[in-house]
Amino acid sequence: MKILVTGGAGFIGSHYVRRLLAAGDSPVTVLDKLTYAGNRANLPESDSRLTFVEGDITDTSLLADLLPGHDAVVHFAAESHVDRSLQGASDFVLTNVLGSQTVFDACLRAGIERVVHVSTDEVYGSIPKGSSVEEDPLLPNSPYAASKAGSDLLARSYFRSHGLPVMVTRCSNNYGPYQHPEKVIPLFVTRLLTGGRVPLYGDGLNVRHWLHVDDHCRALQLVLEQGTPGQIYNIGGGPELSNVELTGRLLELCGADESQIEYVADRKAHDLRYSVDYSKIESELGYRPLKPFDDGIAEVVDWYRENRWWWDPAAGTVGGPSAGSAPLPTHQPN
Repeated sequence: MKILVTGGAGFIGSHYVRRLLAAGDSPVTVLDKLTYAGNRANLPESDSRLTFVEGDITDTSLLADLLPGHDAVVHFAAESHVDRSLQGASDFVLTNVLGSQTVFDACLRAGIERVVHVSTDEVYGSIPKGSSVEEDPLLPNSPYAASKAGSDLLARSYFRSHGLPVMVTRCSNNYGPYQHPEKVIPLFVTRLLTGGRVPLYGDGLNVRHWLHVDDHCRALQLVLEQGTPGQIYNIGGGPELSNVELTGRLLELCGADESQIEYVADRKAHDLRYSVDYSKIESELGYRPLKPFDDGIAEVVDWYRENRWWWDPAAGTVGGPSAGSAPLPTHQPN
């Protein structure tokens, strides 16, 4: 199976590509715009099975030339940071909505046999208790989440209207190595490892589930190989932690203390809690998360401790890891 991966130089996309390459001899094409969140260093420098193309998913001509000959597409490419979407939504609508429509249209024209559209639990909105199931209404509260909800609905429409064999996945918050330090775990870890302070929104009681990127990528491969076109699959796993609890874990692992926390004003429409019910993918495709959070988060802290060469340049785009005071709240958790 020859697979094209959009956004394959990003955090989750690059993990997925490395997993594909480790699993066998199938050729993989990565299409990535290499924005601030995409990094060619996330991928192998030299592998005869890997073709890297720098380009934009809104480029119709590029997709028309690139897609023929591929059997499947896994669509990661997206603008994904909530705070940036609050500052300006246009890039999110352009990439996440129009870009996804362009990808779906190109897949249809090229006769792609399997398409996985990677989405987020944020499309369900905040829920005070219980867990969201795939049939729940979409109630996004940020421009980022709304743009992803729009792309999910486009995927559904291409399946219903044109028969495009597309499947949608919606995952919990991911963590792992190679994650850009605008996100909460690498932001806090890189700050703490360099003696800086970490910004915590509001009272810190917002709750998220934390899914290791390896578990997410295993689930995506199950959906690609065995999922039913037209279906949605929630992908969850890991503990439910408030941001205060998560921060406490990171302080301990980094040898830091609470004096390095700086509470900052909460952001607009900050969803209190996300949680997805992933019993569908568990029962239909045999998925279950394997990485214990305590092991996974310790490994992540060690990775950032040992790979400053990778994250230091990226950290500079969010105000620098060792700043003595917290930045403006523009680089915080989803």
